[in-house]
Amino acid sequence: MTQPDARTLERVKLALRSQRIETPSWAYANSGTRFKVFPQEGVPRNPYEKVADAAVVHQLTGIAPTVALHIPWDRVDDYADLAAFARDHGVGLGAINANVFQDNDYKLGSVTNPDPGVRRKAIDHLLECVDIMDRTGSRDLKLWFSDGTNYPGQDDIRARQDRLAAALRETYDRLGDDQRLLLEYKLFEPAFYTTDVPDWGTAYAHCLELGPKAQVVIDTGHHAPGTNIEFIVAFLLRVGKLGAFDFNSRFYADDDLMVGAADPFQLFRIMYEIVRGDALAPEGGIAFMLDQCHNIEAKIPAIIRSVLNVQEATAKALLVDADALAAAQRSGDVLAANAVLMDAYNTDVRPLLAELRTDLGLDPDPMAAYARSGYFDTIRAERAGGQQAGWGA
Repeated sequence: MTQPDARTLERVKLALRSQRIETPSWAYANSGTRFKVFPQEGVPRNPYEKVADAAVVHQLTGIAPTVALHIPWDRVDDYADLAAFARDHGVGLGAINANVFQDNDYKLGSVTNPDPGVRRKAIDHLLECVDIMDRTGSRDLKLWFSDGTNYPGQDDIRARQDRLAAALRETYDRLGDDQRLLLEYKLFEPAFYTTDVPDWGTAYAHCLELGPKAQVVIDTGHHAPGTNIEFIVAFLLRVGKLGAFDFNSRFYADDDLMVGAADPFQLFRIMYEIVRGDALAPEGGIAFMLDQCHNIEAKIPAIIRSVLNVQEATAKALLVDADALAAAQRSGDVLAANAVLMDAYNTDVRPLLAELRTDLGLDPDPMAAYARSGYFDTIRAERAGGQQAGWGA
């Protein structure tokens, strides 16, 4: 395996300077499984403290300048004040995530519920989220629906698609000129027989019908085992409909583990398609975000590690020798083509990333820098009282 030359390393570092990864407010809060939520010391008690923690991640990594909000978990009286607080801490407010899955009325679905009154309630919440976007300056409305059925015959499958389309249309028409609707899909859970947005094809079809401001979200944990996610990435990039990523990792189902923990090679393959499609920089229009629950590991260090995992996979993807790969592909040399990818993947990019951080005035080891900072000791003492925020709160 040949080592990258100095010119290649400089090109990679230049590309990495533009990388941006959004962190989610809920990842800083308490979370757990459906059996138990495990409280931790120093966990935020309100959206302001979540933003403060997100600012620390950005200060140490340099590539996490925004934090996503989840409504109603992050509802505040004055969103302009929250946005100003974020700016004062060196970050901004990102995507607004709607929640139409935790209310008792949504037992049989939200926007696809057979009860028109429940559908109206759900749509009104989506419109409320757009109002919040207007106040925070957020570009993206991210929608995930738990809607589905558990038993054959429970509801009319086609009618539910009609209801979904109507709700999406009303929400889409409320968007401002510079705002987007991002539609996420999920194979199963909590519905077990049918899910109303189960796959990328369903999401793509609805977004195509809606128009150019509707884009598909890929959550890396929302697929059947063995799904070739990088194919989905390549296809949606080709047709201009990939709007966002929710990064996490899974062994079995939607495990919401740290991105890159289960299959770092898959993460590399995904990021290669992003690089191949010239979609890494913010100008590419893709909102990259972590979407993870840190149930047993410390929150902030886990989020820092996750950001670094994505950065490392991206650096390796940028090292792929595009000319050599194209030549091998044209000649039909299967082994040579695969070797080009494997050479890049097997390269140790940690020295390169440490050098990049030093160039940017950052500590070359963000994990060690956090451990030395004393921030955890500070928040553990300051946040000893009050009600901790948690998943769903």
